[in-house]
Amino acid sequence: MTRDAVIGALRAAPRPILDVPPSDWETEPVSKKAAVLVPLVDRDDGMSVIFGQRSERLNSHAGQISFPGGRIEDADADEAAAALREAEEEVALHPAQVEIIARLNTHRAGSGFAIAPLVGIVRPPVELKPDGIEFIDAFEVPLDFLTDPKNHRRESMFWRGADRWYSVFEYEDRYIWGATAAILVNLIGVLKGHP
Repeated sequence: MTRDAVIGALRAAPRPILDVPPSDWETEPVSKKAAVLVPLVDRDDGMSVIFGQRSERLNSHAGQISFPGGRIEDADADEAAAALREAEEEVALHPAQVEIIARLNTHRAGSGFAIAPLVGIVRPPVELKPDGIEFIDAFEVPLDFLTDPKNHRRESMFWRGADRWYSVFEYEDRYIWGATAAILVNLIGVLKGHP
């Protein structure tokens, strides 16, 4: 998709759902708020999406692929400020390179977080530098790959007393699932006109 098509689809989308109802497996109310940046790099040969691989040493979501982001701090002016701050800390993406253009539906994670996904257009050049603490790698995936239905599948696992279904995207040796894949599904739906 071109930059103009992406921006047009995001701006034409209905307002995002901010207060998502709890799922059947959540036992406690959301107690933590986070924001992630869904960074779309505007390259000459097509848009790409930036992801990072989390360190195996982390207490939560260790080793998983995720968007840059994290807990919203008191010093953050808003969700977008938190997402931009985290992206700069985790992968050295400078906020001046990012134009926030949309917010997607809030995602409720099994870890108790309500995650606000902010979509931003990133102006090259991009030199990703993982911080080595939270992110041990950072990479891009072509947006066209992610929007192709043949690259999206559903898997399940038995968790908290029932089979739980979730989305998966595999790119080369990268396994993208969980909250990150759920946010991607929301993004793809918006881009295709059916959020």
